[in-house]
Amino acid sequence: MKAFMDRDFLLNSPTAQTLYHDYAAKTPILDYHCHINPQEIAQDRHFENITQVWLGGDHYKWRFMRSCGVEERFITGDAPDKEKFLQWAAVLGKAIGNPLFHWSHLELQRYFGYHGVLNKDTAEEVWELCNAKLAEPSMSVRSLIKQSNVTLICTTDDPVDSLEWHKQIAEDGTFDVQVLPAWRPDKAMNLEKPDYLDYLTKLSGASGIKIDSFKTLKEALANRMDFFASMGCSVSDHGLEYVMYAPASDEEIENIFAKRSQAASGDTITKEEELKFKTAFLLFMGKEYHKRGWVMQLHYGTKRDNNKAMYAKLGPDTGYDCINNFAPSSQTADFLNALEISHELPKTIIYSLNPNDNAAIGTILGCFQDSTAVAKIQQGSAWWFNDHKQGMTDQLTSLANLGNLSGFVGMLTDSRSFLSYARHEYFRRILCNFIGGMVENGEFPADMNTLSEIVKDISYYNAVRYFGFKL
Repeated sequence: MKAFMDRDFLLNSPTAQTLYHDYAAKTPILDYHCHINPQEIAQDRHFENITQVWLGGDHYKWRFMRSCGVEERFITGDAPDKEKFLQWAAVLGKAIGNPLFHWSHLELQRYFGYHGVLNKDTAEEVWELCNAKLAEPSMSVRSLIKQSNVTLICTTDDPVDSLEWHKQIAEDGTFDVQVLPAWRPDKAMNLEKPDYLDYLTKLSGASGIKIDSFKTLKEALANRMDFFASMGCSVSDHGLEYVMYAPASDEEIENIFAKRSQAASGDTITKEEELKFKTAFLLFMGKEYHKRGWVMQLHYGTKRDNNKAMYAKLGPDTGYDCINNFAPSSQTADFLNALEISHELPKTIIYSLNPNDNAAIGTILGCFQDSTAVAKIQQGSAWWFNDHKQGMTDQLTSLANLGNLSGFVGMLTDSRSFLSYARHEYFRRILCNFIGGMVENGEFPADMNTLSEIVKDISYYNAVRYFGFKL
């Protein structure tokens, strides 16, 4: 029997152990997509207790607690922080097979020096240990980032954002980790939302351009992209139900925009009109990204806010989303082709929340690769409900079978927590075990020079080159 989460956790062969300990573990971390708050970095926040670090905003944990029958007041409610932690510890102790069990214990090991098991019996001990550690100067937000060997972070930012905290961080010579904005224009695209016109008013104010047509919307977005670029942005991200392709004439798109701008609610827009507008919006964005040398990230396959009663109480991103089974690969290919045909297809990373889409994505990639970049069109890492051992292994297997695994840009946290960098370790252990297993099975030569280069590249250097970051 192997020891619990020891030095060789998830590393099931000598080759895997060598690849991880000698190479993967020593490379830095580049977190090119996350949801952490740049204000907390700028102000170098100190957390008062482990509940604030672990349970504030973490809908992964909230979902699991609900599945264990925990009352909502211990999850998102007004229960004291200690009581929330004790409830979490009690259910975590039985979270067998759930990645939360591994993530949480990796974080306890790496940041708090605790190598035991957190459960109902150890909860008081761990609460005291973690809170005493958090009181040390070495546990501020910036210190956590530095000790995690992170060199660059891309946050997720709306076009109307002032980016004031990014500016403050960039001008602070005492902190050498780059914190760059990433462009997330979903609110400018989602014309079916009830608050769309209110958002356009904000975007008009931020850009200084009165938005009264699709043409002026594009001008306002280009204006804000210029500002984001001045702050170091070179990465975009889109959250989509699926990648649609419903082409329409410029005149038709202007008519759809005019129809929406004259109505207080998005209910007057048909689904067909919505898809045509969003297609035109995404095509415009893709062409702008190509012109600017930005990377386009497409996250899709999500059906959001399914529990309407709880959505009314708590709002979005609170643990009520699921996989959307409808994501036609043909439309994804058609969308990319519409940009490629005019030679305006940017570097693109495609993520689907549905693991059944792995093979479809893998075959789409090969249709649009060219010599302008290694793996110009990427399959993103196993995302959200798939960033566990099986999901990561499946994604790596599919990408290796159908594409260029050695060119993969690797892991990202996609998280709101400053302890989530342990997920990079989790991924790297799974990666090294996957590659090591092929070597041990005689499927790839035991050429450590090549193997070490592949592992270090996927862990860090591919992303540096792909995004063009200056480090």
